[in-house]
Amino acid sequence: MRRYDDDCSYGASSVFLSFLLGGMVGAGLALLLAPQSGVETRRKIREFADEVKDKAADYAEHAKGVATDYYGQARETVISSVDKAKQVVDEQKAALSSALDAGKEAYSKEVNKENA
Repeated sequence: MRRYDDDCSYGASSVFLSFLLGGMVGAGLALLLAPQSGVETRRKIREFADEVKDKAADYAEHAKGVATDYYGQARETVISSVDKAKQVVDEQKAALSSALDAGKEAYSKEVNKENA
């Protein structure tokens, strides 16, 4: 029986994203709850939004790079597996062909013995 803990594994990207989102929420709340003028609050919110946008773009670029790497690795693995499978099929085909030829030759010898 599998334990629940075995099914709950978080990748580094999930942890990073959670940390990033938590930081953004905390910073946003700090901006909204701090005593300051409306103009200053709007300016800080605008700066914060720009910072969040930049961080999200950086994270998206990082995720794209990771996905590209995984795609490349998976593609190489599939190509390698297909090549190995083709090699095994070719080897088995050659072995079966040799066995068939040997069987035909043995049959021919037996037929020739009986006819002679």
